[in-house]
Amino acid sequence: MAPLGEGSDDPVLPDLPRGPLDAARARASFPWKELALFWDGPDMLRFKKSIFSALENDPLFAHPPGSLSLEKYRELNFLRCKRVFEYDFLRVEDLLGSPQRVLALIQCLGMYDWSLATKFFLHTLTFGSAIYSSGSERHFKYLPKIFNMEIFGCFALTEVSHGSNTKAMRTTAHYDPTTEELIIHSPDFEAAKFWVGNMGKTATHAVVFAQLYTPGGRCHGLHPFVVQIRDPKTLLPMPGVMVGDIGKKLGQNGLDNGFAMFHKVRIPRQDLLNRSGDLTPEGTYVTHVKDSRQHFSESLGSLSSGRVAIAGMSVVNLKLAVSIALRFSATRRQFGPTDQEEVPVLEYPMQQWRLLPYLAAAYALDHFSKSLFLDLVELQQGLLRKDRSARQAELGREIHALASAGKPLASWTAQRGIQECREACGGHGYLAMNRLGDLRDDNDPNCTYEGDNNVLLQQTSNYLLGLLVRRDQGGARIESPLKTVDFLEAYPNILGHRFEGSSPEDCLDSSVPLAAYEWLVCYLLRESYQKLNQEKQSGSSDFEARNNCQVYCCRPLALAFLELTVVRRFHEHVHQPHVPPPLRAVLGRLSALYALWALNQHTALLYRGGYFSGEQAGKMVENAILALCAQLKDDAVALVDVIAPPDFILDSPIGRADGELYKNLWSAVLQESKVLERASWWSEFSANKPVIGSLKSKL
Repeated sequence: MAPLGEGSDDPVLPDLPRGPLDAARARASFPWKELALFWDGPDMLRFKKSIFSALENDPLFAHPPGSLSLEKYRELNFLRCKRVFEYDFLRVEDLLGSPQRVLALIQCLGMYDWSLATKFFLHTLTFGSAIYSSGSERHFKYLPKIFNMEIFGCFALTEVSHGSNTKAMRTTAHYDPTTEELIIHSPDFEAAKFWVGNMGKTATHAVVFAQLYTPGGRCHGLHPFVVQIRDPKTLLPMPGVMVGDIGKKLGQNGLDNGFAMFHKVRIPRQDLLNRSGDLTPEGTYVTHVKDSRQHFSESLGSLSSGRVAIAGMSVVNLKLAVSIALRFSATRRQFGPTDQEEVPVLEYPMQQWRLLPYLAAAYALDHFSKSLFLDLVELQQGLLRKDRSARQAELGREIHALASAGKPLASWTAQRGIQECREACGGHGYLAMNRLGDLRDDNDPNCTYEGDNNVLLQQTSNYLLGLLVRRDQGGARIESPLKTVDFLEAYPNILGHRFEGSSPEDCLDSSVPLAAYEWLVCYLLRESYQKLNQEKQSGSSDFEARNNCQVYCCRPLALAFLELTVVRRFHEHVHQPHVPPPLRAVLGRLSALYALWALNQHTALLYRGGYFSGEQAGKMVENAILALCAQLKDDAVALVDVIAPPDFILDSPIGRADGELYKNLWSAVLQESKVLERASWWSEFSANKPVIGSLKSKL
């Protein structure tokens, strides 16, 4: 194994540059390189380094001075995407053989620029995986063309008038048995495919979701089809296709989001992606799926992939933001015990409380998103084996529930965390060059695409309520393949538990908030179940009853369940026997801090349900959070060093690894403003001075 640190001409983990952050690093209680090795493993560290080095040494990826026009940015982004394929970081066989490399490549590209990462991801994973997992061998001819960019793809589900309500999509696919063709049609503009990444300028092919009709007019529901939308040589629209760009967005403007309308576009019968349903040449619909719910779940299985990926993307944004803010906070000095002695703002408990829980969240959610990605790979491998077992079906439902709450929790945590980091850096955080604004804008769509967060949470609460209904009606055990719900088998007993801590020290292990979370989920599940039944008994329809349960019951139920899952997985990960001894204390503190900080947001529910009683319980949790922040303060910079990319990728003067805060900022300001050059408008202004002077005299 090649060296990870010193003693090599090209170490995987080179020493960080010397500078003002040296003092903070010297106070760390653990070796940061050992944590990096434990967290990612040597092979993944080498893979990431190869990506980062390639980008930094390639002039095509140099950060351009100033801002680019929309057209120039999109052109450059496409060229960069093409170059990524030329580097051959990812091969077709890696999609299943090395799934961690797929995830790592997307996240490394995202650390550099999410417009690039998303463009690559939508083409390779969303479009490519949809063909691979929803199609069959007859569709595998597209895969080599995807990887050599002979074609460029997109995933067209959302329409102008429908996003979250996927069942109501209105694009149609009528089968014509006389020609063995499917006729793709958009009845009106409301049915136009919209917001589709890559469709605006560059996509040549799309996986289009449409309602499948067989001869006689029977609708078989939403199905995916491969549709060519542009000529790969000219990029001109295909006959019957109206396709274009939807314009500038709040962020990720290197990505060309577009729209498409289809006017009776004919495609071969074989371009129906047929894993869950197929057509005979005569137009007979054949499927192994037993009911419409299972078909709908299978046909939209790729959405879980997207939601899991978005959760990981959100975590990357949070990691970048806390890296910038904590390095800034460790070197930015303000006030002190005397006028002559200023201290780093990270020494203040308020700054610690603002930032360190988000650092802990970055670690906890990073582990969760990676583990959920591997769970998803297991599901996809089962689909490819044509596994029809009950366990496979239950695994799909469980992952759907986890992904439907995982994306909201990760994207909202990143959203709040990036804003807190921006404010914690004061005015310097508002400078565009320091990147926190771009991170905030680029993260923002994570809260709505692949499903609005609040709507998605209903999928998770419905899953949990369904488990309780099955148990009450038929006595079925509550258990699942990933064991995320197994604790609910003890649901009545858990509701009788109460908080038993007597001091803040009792809360410093994540097992304490873990027990509290189990009670909280059971309590919210009971409240949601009772509220739903009350609504139905009062005469509400099922639709009305479920809507009336969302705000104070089902929504917090889904979030609490996912937070419990994150806390449990992180707790088990950092307490496993093979954690190196030097890392156990710091990882345990991170686990406890995230768990207590997340739990503290539910204090009112813990009191209302009777788990907490007396003012001391809430105070103990708060004091434990502050104590953990104080204990982690000296480890903060080293913890950031583990998750921060190289300076070229991070691209933030105030977040550079050497900690030369003001030197780096001044250099960037000079480059940005070209302060030594006279402003371009000055000569014209000077030439008009007499006119201005005469106007003043008249006034």
